[in-house]
Amino acid sequence: VQLQASGGGLVQAGGSLRLSCVGSGSGFSINVRGWYRQAPGKQRELVASITSGGSTNYADSVKGRFTISRDNAKNTVYLQMNSLKPEDTAVYYCRYETWSRGTPYHYWGQGTLVTVSS
Repeated sequence: VQLQASGGGLVQAGGSLRLSCVGSGSGFSINVRGWYRQAPGKQRELVASITSGGSTNYADSVKGRFTISRDNAKNTVYLQMNSLKPEDTAVYYCRYETWSRGTPYHYWGQGTLVTVSS
């Protein structure tokens, strides 16, 4: 599976961005699609995830501001980010999870930089 993330950029605090991640090259079903982020000097953390059935999970820090969605037909996951804060500044990565014979496999996109200025 190859993942291509896009949509990052520079935005002022309070602004919005929409990230996209397109997957290609897999004949397997994608069980979970997610967005992670890594700020300078910090560990990578889960931002939001969505299952194939549509169940979502959000980090407490983004609840009410970010929305994850997917388009199964396009093998794409989106992250709508509103009311952005300087602390949201990070490189955002998408990750897809598949399962085969009881084993999970994770695929990562290349990352897209989000910078929020105060």
